[in-house]
Amino acid sequence: MTFRKYLVLAAVTVFGATGDSLLSRGMKQSGNISLHQLPDLILTILNPWILTGILFLLGFFAAYMIALSWADLTYVLPATSLGYVLLALIAKFLLHEQVTATRWLGIILISIGVGFVTRGPALTHDPGVRQPENCNGEPVSTSVEL
Repeated sequence: MTFRKYLVLAAVTVFGATGDSLLSRGMKQSGNISLHQLPDLILTILNPWILTGILFLLGFFAAYMIALSWADLTYVLPATSLGYVLLALIAKFLLHEQVTATRWLGIILISIGVGFVTRGPALTHDPGVRQPENCNGEPVSTSVEL
């Protein structure tokens, strides 16, 4: 895997954890909202913490789509789940949330599982699925080259 692909996976991880953290911070400021009160919902979205969180999550989705263009979902999702570690650290030290020992244990188990997943190939092909071909019958790559 190339350095650029590692950067894309890192971007998915960082953008996702940061966006979720910013949304959490903004929602703690805003309090309860309801879909029945549309003006309150719009004002909540305009909260700077929430708006910034949404922008980070847009970056997350863009990087996630790029990663899925060259790797299987079963590779990308576990490889980016190290965001749980980052998210727990942000929650503990920046949002001042309590992170229990049970949650830390779960995060450690997820991280160990990530190690197993990343040892395999990033992209697999199902022999029963026909691969795209050009007009000469040669296989065509459908992934975005980074």
